[in-house]
Amino acid sequence: MPGPLLETLRGKIADRKPVWLMRQAGRYLPEYRALRAEKGGFLELVYDSEAAAEITLQPIRRFGFDGAILFSDILIVPHALGQDLQFLAGEGPHLSPRLVDVALESLTPAPHHFDPIYETVRLCRQQLPADVTMLGFAGSPWTVATYMVAGQGSKDHHVARTMAYGDPVAFGAIIDAIIESSITYLSGQIEAGAEAVQLFDSWAGSLSPAQFERWVIEPTVRIVDAVRARHPDIPIIGFPKGAGGKLPAYARETGVDALGVDETVDPFWANRELPEGLPVQGNLDPLLLIAGGEQLDKGAEQVLKAFEGRPHVFNLGHGIDKTTPIANVERLLAIVRG
Repeated sequence: MPGPLLETLRGKIADRKPVWLMRQAGRYLPEYRALRAEKGGFLELVYDSEAAAEITLQPIRRFGFDGAILFSDILIVPHALGQDLQFLAGEGPHLSPRLVDVALESLTPAPHHFDPIYETVRLCRQQLPADVTMLGFAGSPWTVATYMVAGQGSKDHHVARTMAYGDPVAFGAIIDAIIESSITYLSGQIEAGAEAVQLFDSWAGSLSPAQFERWVIEPTVRIVDAVRARHPDIPIIGFPKGAGGKLPAYARETGVDALGVDETVDPFWANRELPEGLPVQGNLDPLLLIAGGEQLDKGAEQVLKAFEGRPHVFNLGHGIDKTTPIANVERLLAIVRG
């Protein structure tokens, strides 16, 4: 029997409200910090399948979440496409060479980088309780492209946006490569045991409506169609952070099975405007989870009330922050589970 998360993602209202939190495996947990101190840097952990599986399972053991999200990173796809990937202390990820400087064709693909990720999924699925859903993921093409073009993250994605306007053919070739690699990557995760997958488009909110259609919706349609053709029973969650008023169009046009909603969106508006019966995931502000207390209670209750009568996965509007008190996570779970 599927657990409540998988049941909800398939469009049913489960007997128990499912809950998981983006970035639930990570730095706010002392057991994660201890393992990282023992094993070394972030990327070393990601490519150590046994360590990555242990990190994925840590929040399940502690909190009993209904979904286990693979411990990995959206930049594994650029690494597999041939860019060098490093995570520098205090600076975040760096990719080289930058695709604003060199042609995509100059890269030498390295698809073996996917193999340890698939093994992590296999190890997790073997150890998870049967009713806990194993979640795989990939970054959406626009968000991944912003890093590949600029070589690092930025506040306004100026380099990628300029290239998308100024040289749409070259930028489109990058998007095409990410799409094909992501289809392979997600399919491999599913074959290894992932029961649902999420597409993270963390920087979707930086685009104009026309560019959103071209670089967010159209590539997502291609990934959804291809993955669904191979794995028709696997739910696909789309999470276009910052999409705001473009969310209904994204929901209608991409064909995703469920929609992640970030904390800037009024949940009552989302419930009213999104397609009837579409499963929704979200959307508590991660900073409310840090603040705790009565404000956390009120915020969680508002989200629950907004999505009454709709298949709903309780989650945050983005990833859990490293400073989040564990007691506040426990308090949230008590509210959600009644």
